[in-house]
Amino acid sequence: MRTLLPEGWAPPIGYANGIEVEAGRIVFLAGQVGWNAQQRFESDRLVPQFEQALKNIVDVLAQAGGKPEHLCRITAFCLDRDAYLAARRELGAIWRRVIGAHYPAMSMIFVADLLDHPAKIELEATAVLPR
Repeated sequence: MRTLLPEGWAPPIGYANGIEVEAGRIVFLAGQVGWNAQQRFESDRLVPQFEQALKNIVDVLAQAGGKPEHLCRITAFCLDRDAYLAARRELGAIWRRVIGAHYPAMSMIFVADLLDHPAKIELEATAVLPR
């Protein structure tokens, strides 16, 4: 896996502009919200939901034999831009604790609503596992 950064571009903070991978097993992970294994929300706040959703991504990926460093892309759907911006430092600390220093290509999309209430954020991902 190789992070793509065109010459002269400032390095992005907390994500990669692009990831190149050799062909391997591709794992598509459905959107994960911040509920536990019994599909119950333990919090209605963004930060704990983000942590749980990220752990859910890691748990589902592990079922395929994958690890966080195999993540190539994450798309986040968030309800509250201001809450996200206010929590960026805290969310970054959670990222490093759960995922480590690996930063895949990422997109953040702010949406009007999510299917599962009281979800504040949903994360979907794609990973490529080595052959």
